[in-house]
Amino acid sequence: MAPAFTHLALHVSDIEACIAFYTDYAGMHITHDRTSDGKRIVWLAEPGKEKEFIVVLIPGGPGRNQLDTDFSHLGFAVASAEAVDAIATKAASAGILEWPPRQEPYPVGYYCGIKDPDGNFVEFSYGQPLGPGASIGRDS
Repeated sequence: MAPAFTHLALHVSDIEACIAFYTDYAGMHITHDRTSDGKRIVWLAEPGKEKEFIVVLIPGGPGRNQLDTDFSHLGFAVASAEAVDAIATKAASAGILEWPPRQEPYPVGYYCGIKDPDGNFVEFSYGQPLGPGASIGRDS
């Protein structure tokens, strides 16, 4: 069996703010919550995908000061271009919009980027060849 990508662990400076961000913007929920060595460690997942992929939040990180030219990011697919626009509008109001909505050639699709409370870029896209709204080819 080939390895399966099951989780991404982020060392964050403010775990409570990050929990709120990922539940509010990405619709994730807590699937595991424990204290280890006096630190709260939380697993987050999309509903129905709790056994497929999780984001682990570990407190005590330094925070990120990601440069505008650094396109490292977490990516979430949404069901429509309108959903991308709604997230961008909400993020702009909160002062965390980094990449306004834009359309790029296949396979990138329509997307925007926002910053989580720890400084990580988070992309919300529609029309990529994965997730909701997946496009199955260049002509789709």
